[in-house]
Amino acid sequence: MVKVIFNKTLAEHANLKDYNQAQTLSPPSYTLPKGLSSGGLNMGYEAIDRHLGLPCEDKIAIRWISKKDQVMDLSYRDLYQQTSRFANLLRQLALPTGSRVFSLAGRRPELYIAALGTLRAGCVFTPLFSAFGPEPIRSRMEIGEANLILTTRSLYRKKLKGWWNELPHLKAVLLIDGDPGNEPGCFDYPTMMAAAEDQFTCHPTHAEDNALLHFTSGTTGKPKGVLHVHQAVSHHILSAYYALDLKPDDIYWCTADPGWVTGTTYGIIAPLCLGVTMIIDEAEFDAKRWYWVLQDFHVSVWYTAPTAIRMLMKAGESLPAQYNLSALRFMASVGEPLNPEAVEWGNQVLGMPFHDNWWQTETGGILIANYPSEPIKPGSMGQPLPGIEAAIVNQDEDGQLTVEQSPMQVGELAIKPNWPSMFRGYLHQPEKYQACFVGGWYLSGDLAMKDEDGYFWFVGRKDDLIKSSGHLIGPFEVESVLMEHPAVAEAGVIGVPDAVAGQLVKAFVALKPGIQADDELQQQLLALARSRLGAAVSPKEVVFRTNLPKTRSGKIMRRLLKARELGLPEGDISTLESDEQ
Repeated sequence: MVKVIFNKTLAEHANLKDYNQAQTLSPPSYTLPKGLSSGGLNMGYEAIDRHLGLPCEDKIAIRWISKKDQVMDLSYRDLYQQTSRFANLLRQLALPTGSRVFSLAGRRPELYIAALGTLRAGCVFTPLFSAFGPEPIRSRMEIGEANLILTTRSLYRKKLKGWWNELPHLKAVLLIDGDPGNEPGCFDYPTMMAAAEDQFTCHPTHAEDNALLHFTSGTTGKPKGVLHVHQAVSHHILSAYYALDLKPDDIYWCTADPGWVTGTTYGIIAPLCLGVTMIIDEAEFDAKRWYWVLQDFHVSVWYTAPTAIRMLMKAGESLPAQYNLSALRFMASVGEPLNPEAVEWGNQVLGMPFHDNWWQTETGGILIANYPSEPIKPGSMGQPLPGIEAAIVNQDEDGQLTVEQSPMQVGELAIKPNWPSMFRGYLHQPEKYQACFVGGWYLSGDLAMKDEDGYFWFVGRKDDLIKSSGHLIGPFEVESVLMEHPAVAEAGVIGVPDAVAGQLVKAFVALKPGIQADDELQQQLLALARSRLGAAVSPKEVVFRTNLPKTRSGKIMRRLLKARELGLPEGDISTLESDEQ
């Protein structure tokens, strides 16, 4: 039986399981795009300009905390002026509408200003992880035909210098901390911003004009450029309202780096459109610091990732007890499926559960979520948002799709196309884009199940599924059971070839600090899995690792575990953050 956790923080919300019922809701006016006076639509306008002339224009939009604990506040009026300067700066550099502006920087105010100024200017914004090496940076800039890149002197010297001027489309490098020296094509951001006008009329973009270009890694070959249009903002706003319960009086903290799609969609655009105060912490993860931020900055809504939650769990239950987290009323997680143990840990230790949700770079926003007003089934992705039709489908040898009607049937998670934030293409790869749509459905590549209550359950990526002695085994189910052991911090499960069974389940486990790996613990984990899953599904081998390979968004890279185990090509590992030791 699935354990259910109730969260009653939003008793005023209606039950959203039934879309027809949801249609009767009347969300507040601030959850709908205002639109340009010309009849167009622009993400930057919805995030900034729409607040001008209203009482909230002097409200704090961004509260930035530096690595040295300095705090800088930007009101919505300040953001308007600064992003206007950046939009005018692009004009000074003779970059026309539609130009592609890339960023390579940490969580600095200049990055957020550049993102919004780019959108208001009618250009396309593309964030890159500052931890990328020169090769993945170059490949993305080549594929994306970058026209300008915003970065720091340090990152420029380490990762761009010596090759950037070989890119035919790149016209300028803009240095956040100035001092470009005598290098042609390098410009001083502070000087240019100071000289630019602080008024700018938002460019009259249309709903289908390109706005964002995000990159997602493939298992092989080069990364894919995912295109999103200004129309996506309507889903950004409503999904933040329904799935994250964001309201104008909230103080909101999204811990995601803007280099990841979450850090742009729900770390810049959606919260500002809803008029909240947004916390940005420049520093990297530290358990004590995170609890300090939650406490001292009175965070009310917190959106983070499973990896970070697991690291907080590793830090122990006594640490959060030292902080006053009474302002916190809602917590959510995204990036990879959230193990049930993490949901229950939040409920027991922090006084409320984490609400998992599902979406992809391609979907542009949250499509399935554990609603604030609905019971949570730990380990479930939740239920589709209003207007989103999701199903479990299977495809036969002729390519025909069958929609599974019976509960808990494993198949591919599919979404009916044309939700507002649906991606509009893979840059320069139209065939790959068209292949995502079959029989009137967008095929996500994720295997899942749907229960009798309409909740969806993640099983694994299609290429992660393990077939052993005729049994189809989802790695997430096995990993979740291993995570129940108090010694386990993380687990990654793959299938390895076997002459008799076809594949056998093999688990890689990282332990919590201070716990020693030994044969006794290994046997305990094997026994736990057998008792919970049965002999057919449980791992036949458990291997201890100091760390597991993860992307910077926190996803354990099972394909990399498998490639290394079997001596296969590793494919694109440009998003790899941590590695196994």
